[in-house]
Amino acid sequence: MNLIDLATPGFFGAMGIEHRVLQKRAAAGDTTAIGYKRKDTIASLLMGTASLYAPLALTRALAPVQPGKGRARVALVATALGAAAITTATDALANRDDDSRLTQWAKRVRPSSGVAAVATGVVVGSTGWAARTSAKRIWERSGSKRDLGTGIAATAGALLAWDFIYYWNHRIQHESRWLWAIHVVHHSSEHYNLSTALRQPVADVFGMFVPYGLMAFLGFRPSVIENARALNLIYQFWIHTEAIDRMGVLEEVLNTPSHHRAHHGSNQQYLDRNHGGILIIWDRLFGTFEREREKVVYGLTKNIDTFNPLRIATHEYRDILRDVAATTNWRDRLSVVLRGPGWKRPASTDGYTLAS
Repeated sequence: MNLIDLATPGFFGAMGIEHRVLQKRAAAGDTTAIGYKRKDTIASLLMGTASLYAPLALTRALAPVQPGKGRARVALVATALGAAAITTATDALANRDDDSRLTQWAKRVRPSSGVAAVATGVVVGSTGWAARTSAKRIWERSGSKRDLGTGIAATAGALLAWDFIYYWNHRIQHESRWLWAIHVVHHSSEHYNLSTALRQPVADVFGMFVPYGLMAFLGFRPSVIENARALNLIYQFWIHTEAIDRMGVLEEVLNTPSHHRAHHGSNQQYLDRNHGGILIIWDRLFGTFEREREKVVYGLTKNIDTFNPLRIATHEYRDILRDVAATTNWRDRLSVVLRGPGWKRPASTDGYTLAS
């Protein structure tokens, strides 16, 4: 049993305590003590459950196309390259200034080929990156030569290293739409309580992140890295609450409920701020820190108005593919996927979604 499993009963116990505290505040006339809403809480719990099992299912489904797996991998790469070639050709034909049958055909084919090229390219890239940067692989190849052991110093070092890498991964998930599509699940609730902490992404396998496997290269054992991951997640559970206000001097060093409330805000000044996991010092160092001042409005800049777990998990992918289908060149196509969630083609205001 890992640390997350051991902590799970505590998660539900803490949710019960928080619920009672917020109920008492509301009964005393505190209009800001919103607390739990049944449909929203159920959606968060369902997404939390899905986050445990969907990655296992997706990993198994993608196993045949992992690097070195033979024909399936070759077929996937060939599909990606073929779709990219067709898209490039249809771009040239469809953008001609005539109304010939060939031009019309290219205009009909281009949206589908563009979507196919991007989707298969993402799978090729993400599976290849994951296979080559896993902690286990890097440990077996070189990290074991620098074994730091399992003592207190190694554990503390792993926590610090994980938190530093986590900051950058969390930040790029807000700054690249492809990765935002994974992370948006966690920001999709318009409420903020401990159940929100359990509303976790389900499609990490489609991301390319700063590899935590770098820690293995430094000499941290995979088991120590896994414990650092678990402790980081456990820490972040309790900061998803409105039941705790400011925490004095700790606010200067640690990520606190106040800092993380701001992170979940859709207010303009709170967007893409406070990405730290345990420590807030990374945000201070790299210019993404913002204190909680104005009342936080939770959710997305354009809320999805649904409690359906499938839509919560997939709505941004749907929008990305729709916007890819509307593009007419590779610069815009890649910008839709790789640039920030709010990116729009400068020359047009049509066909692009201002994601939150």
